[in-house]
Amino acid sequence: MKDTSARGRSLPALGKRGEGWVLLQVVLIAAVFLSALSGHRWSGTAQVVAYACGGTLLALGLWMLIAAGAKLGKALTPLPAPKREGDVVSSGVYRLVRHPMYGGGLLIALGWTILFATVLGLVFTIVLTVFLDLKSRREELWLVDKLRGYEAYRRATTHRLVPFIY
Repeated sequence: MKDTSARGRSLPALGKRGEGWVLLQVVLIAAVFLSALSGHRWSGTAQVVAYACGGTLLALGLWMLIAAGAKLGKALTPLPAPKREGDVVSSGVYRLVRHPMYGGGLLIALGWTILFATVLGLVFTIVLTVFLDLKSRREELWLVDKLRGYEAYRRATTHRLVPFIY
C-alpha cells in the first residue's frame, strides 16, 4: 500500500535517487556541528550531567549507525532510493525502528548539542529531525515500490526513527 496522503504524494524526489535530499542533509548536519562554535561551556555539576547525557546520546547514535549499516551490507547507500530490488532487512536494530541510521544521526546531533550547550544547535537539530522525518517518508515510497514485503514490515515496525520513541 502506498502513502496516498497529501504529504506522501507531495514529497519531491529531489533527483533520480534522492541526491538533493542527501545534499540538504549534509548541510543540516554541518550546521549542527558548526553550531558548537556558538555555544558556551558548562560548569560545575551541569558540566558533569551534560557530558554524561551528551556522551551517552553520542555513543547510542554511533552504535545505531554502525549496527544499521552492518545489517544493510551491500544494500547500504547514502541515497534514499534503494540500489535494487532486494530483501527487507527486519532483524537487529531494524526490529525496533525502520530508519535506524537517521535515528542514530539524530541522537548524535542531540548529544553534540548538549555537549556544547548551544541553542543554535538545538534549533538545527529540530530542523534536522523534521527533515529526516520527511526524507524517511520519501524513502518509504521508493521502498514500498521496490521491496516486496516492505509494506508489511512498515505496518509491523511502528517506530520510524528512534526506538521506543518515534
